[in-house]
Amino acid sequence: MQRPLVPLVVAAALLCAGCSGGSGSGSGSAREAEKPGKASPSRSAEDHGAAVRAAVAATKKSSARIDEQIEIGDGTTEYVVSIKGDFDWAGAKGRLAVALRNAASPGKTSPRMDEIFDGGTVYVGGLAEMDGSWGSIRRDKAEAHYVLRAPVNDPEHVLRQVAEMRRISKVGEETVHGTPAIHYRGVLPDETVTLRMAKDMRAKIDSVREQTGGITVYADAWIDRNGRIVRTRLDWPMGAAGAKATMNLADHGKPVRAKAPDPGRVVPMPDLGGPLPG
Repeated sequence: MQRPLVPLVVAAALLCAGCSGGSGSGSGSAREAEKPGKASPSRSAEDHGAAVRAAVAATKKSSARIDEQIEIGDGTTEYVVSIKGDFDWAGAKGRLAVALRNAASPGKTSPRMDEIFDGGTVYVGGLAEMDGSWGSIRRDKAEAHYVLRAPVNDPEHVLRQVAEMRRISKVGEETVHGTPAIHYRGVLPDETVTLRMAKDMRAKIDSVREQTGGITVYADAWIDRNGRIVRTRLDWPMGAAGAKATMNLADHGKPVRAKAPDPGRVVPMPDLGGPLPG
């Protein structure tokens, strides 16, 4: 399971010392419009942060349909990881389908994987080489091996990162899933970017941070009128390269069915890496 299923090791391009736009100052006029601005006069950045944290807490008390897309590119090739399914934060269970494709070849067959979250365990299956068996790993032991990826694609990890965003401003009211939502924007602290990240990848990011004088990862959250998260976005622009993860949450409160595999078909795994599990 450690061996990548496809040549998606674009981290070297994303983390190269010569990439433009990786410093804490951002890059280009197009990006300037997306930077966190001044807080609205009626509320401080602290108030906006409290609103985002409250929405994350409310979301984690319920369930939702997940539709996430992660775009990773090196300026020449772009890969897209799609993560879809249902997740119940309160019940600590969920089922996700993960697929990977080259953005330039949308019709080509993509590697796919299934994930089942059941309490403190995550099961992965659906891979051809596993021949009907499932791998399992403790949810709290899984690590992220790529930028802007959650360990085993855990939606709770994404919400935790968003709850830690700083320098927050209110962008305004927008429509998400056909309903009004308030859009907030901020940046992630360095320690949040590398939260639960594998040691080797943390070292690469630290190296980039030292050589470029800093990195900036933008974070956005959209909150509906019921005070729940309906969309999140993490964005690390690096000139022509970069990574962006957008997670949409819909059908809040929907029932989630996720049954653990037969124990006889499960193989415990000490670690789990590769482009599909993240």
